[in-house]
Amino acid sequence: MSEVRYWVGFNVIPGIGRVRFGRLLSYFGGLEKAWCADAAELKASGLDNKTIQTITAWRSRIDLDAEMEKLEQSGVKAIPQNDPLFPPRLKEIYDPPPVLYVRGSVIPSGEWYLAVVGTRRATMYGREVTERLVTDLVRSGITIVSGLARGIDTIAHRAALAAGGKTFAVLACGLDIIYPPENQKLAEEIMANGALVSDYPIGVKPRAEHFPRRNRIMSGLALGTLVTEATEASGALITARMALEQDREVFAVPGSILSIASKGSNGLIREGAKAVLGVEDILEELNLSAIPRQLSLEGLVPENETESLLLKCLSEGPVHIDDLCRACSLPVSTVSSTLTLMELRGIVNQLGSMNYVAVRGVKSS
Repeated sequence: MSEVRYWVGFNVIPGIGRVRFGRLLSYFGGLEKAWCADAAELKASGLDNKTIQTITAWRSRIDLDAEMEKLEQSGVKAIPQNDPLFPPRLKEIYDPPPVLYVRGSVIPSGEWYLAVVGTRRATMYGREVTERLVTDLVRSGITIVSGLARGIDTIAHRAALAAGGKTFAVLACGLDIIYPPENQKLAEEIMANGALVSDYPIGVKPRAEHFPRRNRIMSGLALGTLVTEATEASGALITARMALEQDREVFAVPGSILSIASKGSNGLIREGAKAVLGVEDILEELNLSAIPRQLSLEGLVPENETESLLLKCLSEGPVHIDDLCRACSLPVSTVSSTLTLMELRGIVNQLGSMNYVAVRGVKSS
């Protein structure tokens, strides 16, 4: 996209978030015009004087070519919110990032993703349940999202990779920085089987206030958030709270009432989170319990041109039935009846609210 450089430029300027990006886009119709606008034009767009001064000061010293070169050298792709590659589910949250930075072999689409988080000081119990559940989730077709932090996050990423699955790590810094540094090798393995993700520009170092904000991306990418072990002060509880605010499911593994490490996760269950005793509890709640059966059905193909057309529209991730009708230029009655038959045959899966996704391994033609 020709305007990516201007999205990247504005994203480097502090204080230009969701609301101000929206005002610039609404008034100018694009960010190239906004980047070249003078103070009077910026004022007319609805920006306050302080923000205008900030933009003017930063814009004069930002070299857009240099910013794009830094991204290229670091192997980072910048995905603006208006890019078709921007994860659809992440667009639904209250505060989606204007730009998502991705470094790895896979662009997150948000299909069957689950965030797995917990304490940085995992006990043997926490380690074991995380490894078991993540392994079962991956074998059921679920992609694991976590934060690369010490403890449960690291265990979740490693278990996902060991089970042959994809995993995404959401960082609270620029993607040219690996934090914590001891997870450098793990980060490289994640990039080969998924990606590192952040909404912070290249060069931004991890700071305490960044971590709660990055948690909204972890929960926002996923269908739900699983807390396997957490103390009452664990940052994992922030992710769980954000998942609730985003209308996502929250799951928690019960632990001993005598264990400090399980007080936070037990508290979530007391407050209404789904108690998880096995992977079936998660799959059933997310209406994904048929996935293991579907994944074993190799060689399924569409039976007619309508099914083939629908599968092509579903190739990049979940799509609402109304969007399918528009994309395929088909009446809703035809799309609805065809999807029902395809779901019965295990070719597509409904994720809820009339959003459909193609089952992996099914050929579109």
